[in-house]
Amino acid sequence: MKRTLKDYLIIFFKGIAMGAADVVPGVSGGTIAFISGIYEELLKTINSFNLEAIRTLRKKGVKAAWKTINGNFLIALLAGIGTSILSLAQLIKWLLENKPILLWSFFFGLVFASIFYIAKHIKKWNLLTILMLLTGGFLAYYITILPPMSNSISSGWFMFFAGALAICAMILPGISGSFILLLLGAYKPVLDALHDKDFKTLFFLIGGAIIGLLSFSRLLKWLFDKYHNVTLAVLTGFVAGSLNKIWPWKKVLESEMINGKLKILREESISPFSYDGNSQLTYAIVLAIIGFLVIVLLEKSAKVKVL
Repeated sequence: MKRTLKDYLIIFFKGIAMGAADVVPGVSGGTIAFISGIYEELLKTINSFNLEAIRTLRKKGVKAAWKTINGNFLIALLAGIGTSILSLAQLIKWLLENKPILLWSFFFGLVFASIFYIAKHIKKWNLLTILMLLTGGFLAYYITILPPMSNSISSGWFMFFAGALAICAMILPGISGSFILLLLGAYKPVLDALHDKDFKTLFFLIGGAIIGLLSFSRLLKWLFDKYHNVTLAVLTGFVAGSLNKIWPWKKVLESEMINGKLKILREESISPFSYDGNSQLTYAIVLAIIGFLVIVLLEKSAKVKVL
C-alpha cells in the first residue's frame, strides 16, 4: 500500500487520539484504533515482528525488513501516541481531577458511538453472534465491577503476568491496561518500581508486556481470519460492557492513598439525578453528543479500510 505524507499525517493524528485515550484510566487505546480504521493493520504490523522479518533483514537488508514490519506506519503511529502522552497527559490529568463528569461524558459518547461502528461490520447476524455479543458484554461489565486484589503482591512472576494482561487490555477495545493493573493490585507496585528505579520489577513487567503483546496480537489476528463475525460480535459486546467504567456519574465505594494521592479503588454508577453535587447534566449531554459526532467524522474521514 503506497501512502503519501498526508496519509502518514492522518495516522500520526490517530496515534495522538490513541495516546489521549490511554492516558484516561478506563478507556482503551485499542478502541480508538478500531474506530479510526487502523486496528487490524496494527495487529498485522505487530505480528510482522517474527523470524521471517529477521531472515529478511539478514538476506535483503534494512530497507526490505523495514517494509516487512510496516515501519513507516508504526513510526507515524508511535510518534503520535508519544506526542499525545507527553503533551496531553497533564491536561487530561487536570480534567480528571477538576472536570471529571465532563471528560467522562465526552468519552462515553465516543465509546457509545463506537459500538455501532464495530457492529455494522458484522456481515451476518445469527444466534451465535448474538450470544457472543452478550457474552462479551457480560464479561466486560463483570470486569468493571470486580473488587481490586491486594496490592501487596509484587513478585517478579506476578509482575510478568500483570504486564502481559495489561498490554492485552491496551490492544483490546474496551478496558484500559491501567485499569487491569489496578484490579490485579499491581498499580501501586508499578508506580513504586518507577519511582524507586526498581529495574528488576520493571524488567519482569516489560517482559510480560512484550510476550503478551506478541502472543495476544497473533491470537486476535487468527480469530479475525478464522472467525471474523464472531470476533467482531465479542468485541462489540466488550466495548458495550465497558461503558459502565466510563459512566460519568459515580459513587465512590472504596478509595486509598497511593503515593500521596487519593486513588479510587471501587465505585458504582448512579443516576445523574442521584448524584451528590452538581451533575452538570446539560453540559454532559452536549459533550457526549460531541464525542458521538467525533466517531461519525472519524468514520467518514478514515483513509484505511480495515475490515
